[in-house]
Amino acid sequence: MLLLNIFETTFPLTNPVLKFFLLLIIILFAPIILNKVKIPHLLGLIMAGAIIGPYGFFLMERETSITLFGSVGLLYIMFLAGLEIDLAEFKKNSGKSLYFGLLTFSIPMAMGFFAGYYVLHYSMLSSVLLASMFASHTLITYPLVSKMGIAKNKAVNITIGGTMITDTLSLLVLAAIVGMTSGEVNTAFWVRLTVSVIIFTLIVILVFPIIVRWFFKRFEDNISQYIFVLVMLFFGAVLAELAGIEAIIGAFFSGLAINRLIPNTSPLMNRVEFVGNAIFIPFFLIGVGMLIDYRAFFKGTETIKVAIIMTVIAITAKFLAAWITQKTFKFSADQRRLIFGLSTARVAATLASVLIGYNIITGTTADGEPIRLLNENVLNGTILMILFTSTVASFITQKGAKNIALQDDIDNPTENQRFVERILIPLSNFQTTDELVNLSITIKSKTNKKSLYALNIIDNNSSDGLAEKKGRKLIKKAVVAASATDNTLHQLLRYDLNIVNGISSVVMENKITDLVLGVHNNTNISDSFLGHFTEGILKKCNTTTLIYKAAQPLSTIKRHVIIIPEKAEKEIGFSFWITKVWNITRNTGAKIVFYAVEETLNEIKHIHEKHPIDCEFMEFNDWDDFLVLSKEIKLDDNLMIVLSRKEHVSYHNNMSKIPSYLNNYFKKNSFIIIYPMQMGVNDRSTLNLKDTSLLEPIERLDEIGKTLVNILKKNKK
Repeated sequence: MLLLNIFETTFPLTNPVLKFFLLLIIILFAPIILNKVKIPHLLGLIMAGAIIGPYGFFLMERETSITLFGSVGLLYIMFLAGLEIDLAEFKKNSGKSLYFGLLTFSIPMAMGFFAGYYVLHYSMLSSVLLASMFASHTLITYPLVSKMGIAKNKAVNITIGGTMITDTLSLLVLAAIVGMTSGEVNTAFWVRLTVSVIIFTLIVILVFPIIVRWFFKRFEDNISQYIFVLVMLFFGAVLAELAGIEAIIGAFFSGLAINRLIPNTSPLMNRVEFVGNAIFIPFFLIGVGMLIDYRAFFKGTETIKVAIIMTVIAITAKFLAAWITQKTFKFSADQRRLIFGLSTARVAATLASVLIGYNIITGTTADGEPIRLLNENVLNGTILMILFTSTVASFITQKGAKNIALQDDIDNPTENQRFVERILIPLSNFQTTDELVNLSITIKSKTNKKSLYALNIIDNNSSDGLAEKKGRKLIKKAVVAASATDNTLHQLLRYDLNIVNGISSVVMENKITDLVLGVHNNTNISDSFLGHFTEGILKKCNTTTLIYKAAQPLSTIKRHVIIIPEKAEKEIGFSFWITKVWNITRNTGAKIVFYAVEETLNEIKHIHEKHPIDCEFMEFNDWDDFLVLSKEIKLDDNLMIVLSRKEHVSYHNNMSKIPSYLNNYFKKNSFIIIYPMQMGVNDRSTLNLKDTSLLEPIERLDEIGKTLVNILKKNKK
C-alpha cells in the first residue's frame, strides 16, 4: 500500500521522505556532475534549486522547511567566516577592512542612486533603497575559499571585515527608510538604535567567550559541545535582531567572539565545518535557486531593462571597489579576484531590502492600484541580479582561490621531503589521550595528515592479556580523536623490557622527529620524571620532545607564556621547536608571551617580522629569579618552558629546580616542557641541515641557517 502511494505521488511533492530524498540526491550529485565541466558546485546547487523550484519544473515548493534550513545556512556561512578568520590579521588589517568596506558601500550607493533617480526616474526614497541593495552583498562563495584552505589570506580577511561594514550600513539605510515611511525617524530612533547596537556588541564580544570557556572546561562530550556552539550562534543572531540589526551580523560576531576557543585543528571545528558544508549551506543555496523566476524575462521590456541596469551596476560597482583596493594595497590580480568574487553575490540583505520595499505602499493610482516603494519590475530584476551576480562570483572566486592555493603549494612545498615530520605519542592513560592527540595535531604541519604515531608499551613479563587489551583500547581512543580532525594515526603496540627501551626503539625504527609525552593532571611532576625516565629518553632519542600536562583543554587557554634560556637560538634544535610554538599559536589563536634575553628575543622578533602572530616580548635575564614569573602567570595561561640537556650551550643549573617550581607554584596551570634536538646527542651531531624542509611553516631564516652551519664546523674542528 505504501509503495502504491509513492508511485501515485503528484507534484509538487508533499511526502517529506521523498522531498528530503530529492534534496540529498541534488546535494550529492550536483557538485560531482558540474565539477566535470568546471562549474563551481555552489552555482550547481543554485541552478538545481531553480530547476526543481516553483518557477522550474515545480517538483517542490519553497515552503517552511526549505526557508528554515536556508536561514540556518546563511547564518552558518557568516558564523564560519567569523570563526575561521585570523584574528591577529583581522586586527592588523582593520584599517584596510574599513577602507574597503566604505569603498564597497559608497561606490554602489552612488552609482545605484544615479541609476534609480536619473535613469529609471524613481522617487528619492526608492532610489536610495535601490542603491542600498547594490551596496550590500552575501559571502555565498566563502565555502569555496574555505575548501581551498586560504581562508586566512589577507585579501579574504579584508573582504570579510568590509562585508560587515557595508552590510551594516546598508541595513541601517533600510531601517531609516522604513522609519521614514512610518514617520518614526527622529533623534530618539537613532539614540535607541545606537545604544542597543553598543550593548549587543559588548555582550557578544565580552560575555560570550567567558560563557563558552566555562562550558568547554566542564563538559567534554562532543555532541554537547557542538550543540552548545549552535546555541551561541543563534543566541548572537537573536541578540542582533533585538538590537535592531540583521541576524547575519549577530552570527558573524558570535563566530568572532569564540574564534580562539575553537582551534582550526580541533575535532570541534571539523564537526562545525562538516555539518555546515554537508547540510545547512547546500539547503540555503538550493533555496536561493528556488527564488529565480526565468519568466521575468518574458514579462515585458521594462523588466528586462531594469534587470540589465541593476546587474551591470551591481557587478561594475563591486569590481571598481575591488580594483581600487588592489591598487591601493598592491595586491595581486588573484587577490583582487578573491575580493571581487566574495563581494559580488547578493542574497540576504538584498532580498530583505527588495521585499520590504515591495510591501511598503506609498499611495494608489487613479485606478486604485497600489503604488509601491519598489515596484514589481525591481522585484523581478532583483531575482535575476541574484542569479547573475552569484554566477559571476562563483567563477571569479574559484579562479582566484585555485591560483592562490596553487601558489601557496609552490612557495611552501611539503611533498617529496627528505626530512619527513613524524610525531610519536606514547600512551598510558585514558584521561590524557585526547589532549595529547590534540596537542600533536596542533604542533604538526597542517598539510601532513599521516604524521602521527600512537604507541603503547607492554611489559614483556605481562602474560594475562589485560595489559594488551588496555593498550589496544588506548590506541583506539587515540585513533578516534585523530580521525575526528581528518588525520590518520599509525597504531603501534610493542612488548619491551621497559618504557624507555620501547620508546627509543620505536623512535629509531620509524625515524620519529617529535615526541609528545603526557603527565596526568592530578600527578606531580617529580624529580625522577625529569631524571631517570626523561634522561633515559633524552639520551637515546634526539627528537624535539614535549612533556605536556593539560590542566584544562588546550582550546580554553588564553595565553601561552614561554620561558626561553639564554643562547637557545644557538642550539641546532632551535628552528625545530620554534616551529612547533608558532604552530600552537597559529592554530589555537591564543596570544603568546616570550620571556628571554635580548639576543634571543631579537632572533624571534626577526621571525615575527616575516610571519606575524599575536605575541609580546618580555626581557628575562635571570633564571635565579624564576619565581618572579609566578606573579605574571594567570589561571587560564599555559606555561611553556624550554629546557636543555646537561653540558649543552643553553643549559642552566636552575633547570633542575623546574619540577618543584611546577608542583608548588604552577600546579593549577597547564604546562609544556620542551627539550630541543641538540648537538652530539646519540651520535647525531652530523644532522643534515639540508633536511630542514619540516620548517616550512616559518620558512627558516638564512641568518639562523648560517649560524647552525658555523656550529657544525666548530664541532667538527
